[in-house]
Amino acid sequence: MTTTLYGIPNCDTVKKARTWLADNGHDFTFHDFKKQGLERARVQSWLDELDWETLVNRKGTTWRNLPDERKAQVVDKAGALELMLENPSVIKRPVLQGVGPVSVGFSAGQYADKFASAK
Repeated sequence: MTTTLYGIPNCDTVKKARTWLADNGHDFTFHDFKKQGLERARVQSWLDELDWETLVNRKGTTWRNLPDERKAQVVDKAGALELMLENPSVIKRPVLQGVGPVSVGFSAGQYADKFASAK
């Protein structure tokens, strides 16, 4: 399976992840989900592996700018799926797929462990 990093290019955490992957010689594809979109099946597969509360970034400005009634609709996987498809910016970034289980967020230690255990 191809290693794919999902996110948006101007996100600082995504930039750090991309730099780490390149500096450590890992081939990967970058998927800008704002420009390239996200398929329902892809987001559903993430939700099959991760809790929806891990994927939905409720600390970011996208979430904070949502109307309260829209936020109130996100109470389970189904509600989170619809919100993430409508507004991919609400997804915690980056999402890394193709190296062990799907992971969200970035730290150098997390990625080093992930790639070491995948060998």
